[in-house]
Amino acid sequence: MGYCSGRGTLIFICGMQLVCVLERQIFDFLGYQWAPILANFVHIIIVILGLFGTIQYRPRYITGYAVWLVLWVTWNVFVICFYLEAGDLSKETDLILTFNISMHRSWWMENGPGCTVTSVTPAPDWAPEDHRYITVSGCLLEYQYIEVAHSSLQIVLALAGFIYACYVVKCITEEEDSFDFIGGFDSYGYQGPQKTSHLQLQPMYMSK
Repeated sequence: MGYCSGRGTLIFICGMQLVCVLERQIFDFLGYQWAPILANFVHIIIVILGLFGTIQYRPRYITGYAVWLVLWVTWNVFVICFYLEAGDLSKETDLILTFNISMHRSWWMENGPGCTVTSVTPAPDWAPEDHRYITVSGCLLEYQYIEVAHSSLQIVLALAGFIYACYVVKCITEEEDSFDFIGGFDSYGYQGPQKTSHLQLQPMYMSK
């Protein structure tokens, strides 16, 4: 195959996506955020397939990667709306990100820059026995903005990946079409004109 100028950039974008989503996956595991964990896992698999398709000139893999990026942007927009409490969403009462399995919040809620965690005793009656009741103060940056920054970065990378994925698919497809055109004569068994001899060979007899 020929050289496609966008392949190197797309490989770089895929690499950045893998690094960023793996970092995000670690903190989602620490915060028991099961819905983001599942979404991150699927994203990692699709990005690896997209990276493979880019390296091996497989447009179908790259196309699937581009389609997934649309869904990935939609998911991250929802996460942003969730933490900014757009509409009827509430980050304090809704347990969507944990599938209503637990009352855990983002890991950054207690471990953000400058945050001071204070245990409250006695705990309220409604608090589960296996959970502690705390107050968080002094944070230099609230945890919801950290989560919004993570999602915003994923959206930027996804948009860049989508643009370059479409370009690379177009580039590979055009190259394949040009190769088919050049090799078209062979596919029809074309052979050049051959010279034929019109001379008739006669046997020769030698007398002793």
